[in-house]
Amino acid sequence: MTGDTGSGAVRELLLVVAVAAAGVLLALVAVFTPWHAVPGGANPAAPVELHSPDGASAPTES
Repeated sequence: MTGDTGSGAVRELLLVVAVAAAGVLLALVAVFTPWHAVPGGANPAAPVELHSPDGASAPTES
C-alpha cells in the first residue's frame, strides 16, 4: 500500500498542473483575441454624453 502512495500523488500533481496550464491558456486566449468582429475596423473612441434624469445634459470638461 505504501508503494502506491507516490504514484498517486505524482498523478494528482500532474493533473493539477495540467488544469492550471489549461486555465492560463484560456485566459491568454481571452485576453488576446477580439471579442467580436467589426466589419469596417474598430470604431474610434468617443466621449460618452451624460444625461440627468430630467433630460438636461451634464456639463463636460473641454
